[in-house]
Amino acid sequence: MNIDFVWHEMVGLAGVVLVLLAYFGLQAGKLRGDGVAFQVANILGAGGIAVSLVYDFNLSAMVIELAWIVISIYGLVRGIRTRAAAKAAAKAT
Repeated sequence: MNIDFVWHEMVGLAGVVLVLLAYFGLQAGKLRGDGVAFQVANILGAGGIAVSLVYDFNLSAMVIELAWIVISIYGLVRGIRTRAAAKAAAKAT
């Protein structure tokens, strides 16, 4: 059996690894759901999967990956704003 990986398949597999590691880290209590590391891993992971889908297109898979990216960006921005507001409130007291 001969398996030949092209670059976009490797990028997609790296994306899968990132998403799974982020999820495992969350479940293991090593990452916070509102943390930067968790959100960035999800954004990069879903982005890698989406890149691979450009070359081997599947509409439903692309939709879920784009939604994953958008939701993760929302979570990243929300987490940053929440931490900034908490920091400002702590500084004001």
